[in-house]
Amino acid sequence: MKKLPIGIQDYKEIIEGNYIYVDKTKYIFDLIDNGKYYFLSRPRRFGKSLTISTLYYIFKGEKELFKDTYIYDKWNFKEYPIIRLNILLAATDNEERFKKSLTNLIKQEGQRNNVEILEEDYKFAFDELILKLSRKGKVVILVDEYEKPILDNINNKEKAEKYREILRDFYVTIKSRDEYIKFVFITGITKFTKTGVFSALNNLNDISLDNDYSQMLGYTQEELEYYFDEYIIETAEKLEITKNELLQEMKKYYNGFSFDGEHFVYNPFSILKFFQKKEFENYWFESGYTSFIYEYIKGKKVTYEDLTKYPVSAMDFSSREIEDAKANIFFAQAGYLTFKGIKRYGLRKKYILDYPNIEVKNSFSELILEANYGLEEIENIIYELVDENNIEGLIEEIKRIISAIPYNLHQNRESYYHSLIYTILASAGLNVTAEELTNLGRIDLVLEHNDKIYLFEIKLDKSAKEAIEQIKEKKYYEKYKNNEVYIIGINIDSEKRNIDEYIIEKVKYSM
Repeated sequence: MKKLPIGIQDYKEIIEGNYIYVDKTKYIFDLIDNGKYYFLSRPRRFGKSLTISTLYYIFKGEKELFKDTYIYDKWNFKEYPIIRLNILLAATDNEERFKKSLTNLIKQEGQRNNVEILEEDYKFAFDELILKLSRKGKVVILVDEYEKPILDNINNKEKAEKYREILRDFYVTIKSRDEYIKFVFITGITKFTKTGVFSALNNLNDISLDNDYSQMLGYTQEELEYYFDEYIIETAEKLEITKNELLQEMKKYYNGFSFDGEHFVYNPFSILKFFQKKEFENYWFESGYTSFIYEYIKGKKVTYEDLTKYPVSAMDFSSREIEDAKANIFFAQAGYLTFKGIKRYGLRKKYILDYPNIEVKNSFSELILEANYGLEEIENIIYELVDENNIEGLIEEIKRIISAIPYNLHQNRESYYHSLIYTILASAGLNVTAEELTNLGRIDLVLEHNDKIYLFEIKLDKSAKEAIEQIKEKKYYEKYKNNEVYIIGINIDSEKRNIDEYIIEKVKYSM
């Protein structure tokens, strides 16, 4: 059984060390065979660095490393001079050290290529390296984490802009030496804007939202089942469930990332850690949690409604710099939100945003409750109550949680309470969706657990009876007739700032 490549980002080490490699070289072949300048943004831990490494060994001409891959008999392997830059290694504490570190990165690449770089200015050193390497052949340039210095200073707008100017000056060198360049591939977390880092490098082909490359990074369902079959069987046996049951749970928990609104992938890090630990845990989210995310949510009072209410266009991702972007755009680029579908307005299209899966929904909701409402460690009892089908106990527990929120944080809007109750349920690791569409309207909340369906309709200053009657009138439960269904009408009293009455009924379908 091949080993799991957890944390390994070097392609050669994966192949020679007998680790699993999910073959993505068809996408890479398409890129290098059809174009020259490319940019791809993806969230952290999605395989960007491995892609850079794979390109490196392809352009080094190490054909035998690719013996069992798609590209092996299709590409004319030969060695090119390569400049490989990881901007993650640059110092970002002050401008002078940042500039000097860029120069040092260039000099290190010169040493690796047996070329001495004499220039001390980062821009001229880059130019010198391209020119000297071009004597050996056309140059390949691979850049990882292109905007890391900006992200490191995202809370300091002035500093972020200064670093952006330096990087803009640095990267424009690529365009000025076009005749000496064979191929360019640049990756990062955030998409570039028209006035940003690459404003002068305007010949980059941004494939971040392209359908053809939407599954280039991440694991598809087919790849998961093909490459990890032995681990799937082993894990199912350990958890004492069937293979199909395991796959269904994995899909809910870890699948759902989409970069075009149509095709979906798993986060590789979560999958590798899951097969290592064989437990459903929040691996990807917890591996990258920073105090900045907490402070960002707290400072902007970010709610689920803020993040998912309005569809977004591709233009929204390139119209503002990341430190000025709306919360939904920022979190979509960071991977905490993803494209769950497409809405078309004539010939234009917009993307529907939502959490990708239970892992992210659970962890992010916990963060919102803590940052916005000071609520911590509520998930265990909530989950247990649903597991026991104790709906009345669940509502009473939600009431208790809401009562712990300071009065000045409440908002006198029905949608506020929709978002709050959704977040409480989601933070417990439950499979809950908001505004679920039926043929007669939208259900406020749908909770699915143990083959049971719970439909919530929430009113403000009306009545629980009115909420229940709406569910019945619209027959929201019809699409779930193969399940055991409970309908729950809730009314919120704006003066009490809490649930004041609720009705719970089990749906009986007529034969």
